[in-house]
Amino acid sequence: MTQQLSDITVGFIGYGAMAQAMAQGFVDAGVLEGSQMLACAGHYDKLVDTAAPLGVRPMRSATEVAAASDIVILAVKPNLIEQVVTPILHELANSIVVCVAWGWTFDRLESVLENHTPHISIIPNTPIAVGQGVSVIEDKHNLTDYQAGLVRALLEPVSMLETVDTAHMSQAGTISSCAPAFTAMYIEALADAGVQYGLKRASAYRLAAKMVEGTGALQVSDGRLPAAMKDAVCSPGGATIRGVVALEQHGFRGDVISAVQAVEG
Repeated sequence: MTQQLSDITVGFIGYGAMAQAMAQGFVDAGVLEGSQMLACAGHYDKLVDTAAPLGVRPMRSATEVAAASDIVILAVKPNLIEQVVTPILHELANSIVVCVAWGWTFDRLESVLENHTPHISIIPNTPIAVGQGVSVIEDKHNLTDYQAGLVRALLEPVSMLETVDTAHMSQAGTISSCAPAFTAMYIEALADAGVQYGLKRASAYRLAAKMVEGTGALQVSDGRLPAAMKDAVCSPGGATIRGVVALEQHGFRGDVISAVQAVEG
């Protein structure tokens, strides 16, 4: 745990899948102890059960979470943000507010928070749970250098940080936060094909998932163009190029682009 974070309390308002993924990542990476985190949610009894494995402290109200936290992570559904925030404006003004709700960029959140409330908007993704996440960070915020440093210290050990301007938060979030679902479908399809040819299901999943992980890590490591990575595997007249041609004939890349366009509307 970094010295910066050793004495802070992080509170989750909303403790669904994304908040739980973040909490898991923080604990496993040694960023926070479970006891440094508080959470509230719509159903307290369920919250008690989901918070227990990490030692996160369940609270009965957003007011309690905000009043006791140095950093408040707003992780409720986007349509509930204003409803949840309005009664606790004063408490939030004394915390660093990190909003992970889709569509709530700086100016929109600024319109509902009290003046001078420090806040920043990010879009994390679920692989943050295993320290392999991506956190898209809006470049517009009102944090001091120290506050911004705290947020970075919280997120950097569990995710790659990518700063983008407000106009492109949605597109960046679609690629990093929605596409894990598309990628999981790709992994499943590869595994199905392996099973068709006799591979055991668990083995097929491991092979496909690790291949995706390694290919992504290779690209991030050296910035190589994906086209060059593809070409490096495609020997003339070989097996891989036959598969590539089949994907092209069936509109693979067009389908991926269409999926992103569907999210963006």
